[in-house]
Amino acid sequence: MKKMRVALIAGGKSAEREVSLKSGEQVYQALDKEKYDIRRYDPLNDLERLVREAPELDVALIIMHGRGGEDGTLQGMLDLLEVPYQGSGVLGSALGMNKELSKILYLQAGLKVPHALVFTKSKAPGPQDIEEALGLPVVIKPINEGSSIGITIARNKKELQQGLAAAFKFDYRVLVEEFIEGIEVTGGVLGNADLQALPLVEIVPSSDYQFFSYDAKYLPGATTEICPARLSPEMTAAAQECALIAHQALGCRGYSRTDMRIKDGVIYVLETNTIPGMTATSLFPQGAQAAGLEFSALLDRLIELALEKN
Repeated sequence: MKKMRVALIAGGKSAEREVSLKSGEQVYQALDKEKYDIRRYDPLNDLERLVREAPELDVALIIMHGRGGEDGTLQGMLDLLEVPYQGSGVLGSALGMNKELSKILYLQAGLKVPHALVFTKSKAPGPQDIEEALGLPVVIKPINEGSSIGITIARNKKELQQGLAAAFKFDYRVLVEEFIEGIEVTGGVLGNADLQALPLVEIVPSSDYQFFSYDAKYLPGATTEICPARLSPEMTAAAQECALIAHQALGCRGYSRTDMRIKDGVIYVLETNTIPGMTATSLFPQGAQAAGLEFSALLDRLIELALEKN
């Protein structure tokens, strides 16, 4: 049987390059070499070769995070090259990356989100104005970054000034939102027309971390992840429904993972990842495994969905 020719795309030049490379290596190891002829591309160096070899490719797996891979730019390039790929297209990818626009769409879809302010550096309100509008603590986020890069929690005016300075290093536009003290969960969604909500994963950073930061995500032992999450059946179903609504509100395809916090029985949607982390122990694969899909089978399914939508 002829092998399917798969472009495995990982790396790039975003702040999440190393995470992408690690994910790409684990995906390569998990892919069935009896089924797939795998060609590896790093957009930092291999875009010309990708364009040249595109007519020979059957499908692409984009294992990228951050700008230049998760924001719709690479998806647009593959669309022009007529190479099908897993996950969301240009629009869904761009909306998922932009925390300001995704928040607007969540609200329009009836989801609850933390109160927030969005502004550029030249029009940034003072710390006192932010505290009066949102209270303290607050979460400070660059509009277009992932993996919690540039995100801080400010519990006083000094930390607020420091956090804003840090966020503006990554983006010209910053979002400041109220901090929701509650249970953090993430919900995966899998499918194209027929969507499946995966079991929720509960995220419990160690006491060394204020929140699920970059280090808490990727340093061994920094976070306890519990799947399925320790929620009642009713709250589980409600959070899974929020993940489905968020997926549809952003126009996602294939798969996504939506982060949420639950406080006093109220679910607050934080953001949606259109290319979730894809090491075997990442959050989305954990949810898939709890649903009966081992990592290699999950990759097979994502390739099927990529070809199905094409």
